[in-house]
Amino acid sequence: MFIPLRDHNPRLRFPAVTLLLIGINAVAWLYEISLGERARAALVLAGGAIPYEIVNHVDIGPRNLLPVPGSILTSMFLHGGWMHLIGNMWFLWIFGDNIEETLGTIRYVLFYLLTGTVGALAQSYSMPDSLVPMVGASGAVAGILGGYVMLYPRAMVVTLIPIPLLWPVLDLPAWFFLGLWFLGQFLLPTGSGVAWMAHVGGFLAGLGAVRLLARPPAAGGDDRGVPVDVEYIPPRPRRW
Repeated sequence: MFIPLRDHNPRLRFPAVTLLLIGINAVAWLYEISLGERARAALVLAGGAIPYEIVNHVDIGPRNLLPVPGSILTSMFLHGGWMHLIGNMWFLWIFGDNIEETLGTIRYVLFYLLTGTVGALAQSYSMPDSLVPMVGASGAVAGILGGYVMLYPRAMVVTLIPIPLLWPVLDLPAWFFLGLWFLGQFLLPTGSGVAWMAHVGGFLAGLGAVRLLARPPAAGGDDRGVPVDVEYIPPRPRRW
């Protein structure tokens, strides 16, 4: 797995909503780990998105935190472990700020929730009889990635290649980095516990929804609206 370190895609505005989403997820996780094992399991059952409940529109118990299909919303803010949380929030931080700036506050929130919902539905309908609750922001974060590659395909992503002893760091175009990430979802082993169809569904939803929700460019410039293949590489030093 390639590890993104940062991107060469400067923003003009403070990413308040992205940081707020990260904060909410972090607080929810701290609450989860503060519970005993039994109480935490009950929270996951009540707040996780259970495919059978969503497909059949029933609550089989314990009672959901929100009426079905409201569990899709609550599931986006619960996680199954530290690495699950950190991975999702790291990708959200690197790629979410530019999407937030392009869409604006309200549309960005709608985009996040919409793609997360599509991801959960894709996973649910791919395994409609499953009683295992899904948790995590992965579907929404995958939507962010889909939106990013649609708007900024040639933006450069500083990437760590996990090759022992070498650990090379390369600048990869977003279309290549995120394309590999997307294809990698189809290579996940069966029984890995990863809701890979939520990733696929969220990513595809992000590709389509970002163009619909992006603000039109202002006259005389893009005003951080829909950009045209944005790419930013720091200028080379001058030779005297």
